[in-house]
Amino acid sequence: MNNKKRILVLNGPNLNLLGKREPGIYGNDSMESFLAHLRESFPEVEVEYYQSNVEGELINKLHEVGFTYDGVALNAGAYTHTSVAIHDAIKAIEAPVVEVHISNVYQRETYRHTSLITGACVGVIGGFGLNSYKLAIEALLAL
Repeated sequence: MNNKKRILVLNGPNLNLLGKREPGIYGNDSMESFLAHLRESFPEVEVEYYQSNVEGELINKLHEVGFTYDGVALNAGAYTHTSVAIHDAIKAIEAPVVEVHISNVYQRETYRHTSLITGACVGVIGGFGLNSYKLAIEALLAL
């Protein structure tokens, strides 16, 4: 029997370009290479990964895992600032969701200072590069 906790790392638009996109902000590592580090850091956790540039696909994934997984580390990308639908999807599921940001959004453009999903999440972690995902998993495991 598999007693591992199951946590989904869920990434939104443009995060498929990590390692290539604006390395001064997002770093040089791809998410795929960092996932190996996450899985090594948390051998007691089944770390799953999903990325989509499509809002509805992110919502569908939240619905799919939201009643069976132990948590979600969600970097909704630009949808953080625009999506009432993702907020509502988070509110509709049972799994706790931690909002994740690679950069410190408060050091960036003012439109990034507003999150429409924060109120539905158990917490927010940002500004620590890809380690923000690691901190989010630690937070989910501590719940």
